Amino acid sequence: MTTGQGPLDPSLSAIMSERRHLTNLAYRLLGSLADAEDVVQETYARWYAMSRPQQDAIDSPGAWLTKVASRICLDLLGSARARRERYVGEWIPEPLPDHTEWTSADPADRVTLDESVSMAFLVVLESMTPAERVALILHDVFRYSFPEVADIVGRTPAACRQLATSARRRIQASQAPVSMATKHADIIREFRLAWEAKDIDALVSLLDPDVTAIADGGGLVSAVLHPVHGSEQVARYTVEITGKVPELTVLERTVNGQPGLVAQHDGVTVVVIAFDVVDDRIKHIWAVRNPEKLRPWTGEPQD
Repeated sequence: MTTGQGPLDPSLSAIMSERRHLTNLAYRLLGSLADAEDVVQETYARWYAMSRPQQDAIDSPGAWLTKVASRICLDLLGSARARRERYVGEWIPEPLPDHTEWTSADPADRVTLDESVSMAFLVVLESMTPAERVALILHDVFRYSFPEVADIVGRTPAACRQLATSARRRIQASQAPVSMATKHADIIREFRLAWEAKDIDALVSLLDPDVTAIADGGGLVSAVLHPVHGSEQVARYTVEITGKVPELTVLERTVNGQPGLVAQHDGVTVVVIAFDVVDDRIKHIWAVRNPEKLRPWTGEPQD
């Protein structure tokens, strides 16, 4: 087959078929869909910067692409802490909608929604070192062997095994939720109804006494700059939001594969809320208001 520009590259389909895998990997490593897409573009740019003989000399293009994407992510994670220090307010991973509401028409852009993209899990990943995060995701989520992980991370297989073990300890210490989705959805529905009714007592009854609420406005929209702690304080803060924006429409939606809420104003999504439910009480609330992180929900084009 030929095109107007000459013969069609027979390897193009095989190479591009890796795109969704790379997007899934990079999103889990970085917690940002926009950054993940940049990583995938850079990975392909490096592939096509090679000559055809150089490409043909690579036994497994898929493995090569994964290695390059992972190393780009590792470099980005290394500089992320400095960037987060300059971030206005709290930083929350970018929330993802259910596939039925994904604004991109290309399935290759979609991230597979499972336990490894729940907001609670992504937040725990943020507490890890870059090497721990990469070792855990590559081995435990994507099932790469430790020798393969070592080749990517630049450490010995034994060191990578230790990194993954250390990362698992962080997860266990965080008491990441393993809740029934149906039960979780019921609790979030009750929260929505209590929020709409401005019923502080009902809200308090749904919240863990030590609940923490975090908002991310990125300095682009108004949002509380520090976490709010305690059921009474979080309940009152939730009701205050309704008073400031009285025409909010709150909808039950899937956020990163878990029951969550989306608030819209004049039909436009202005906040996406993820929850961590432990022992039938809401333990954490993450409210993303930064419009740059809401593009998958609004249909606005990515830069």
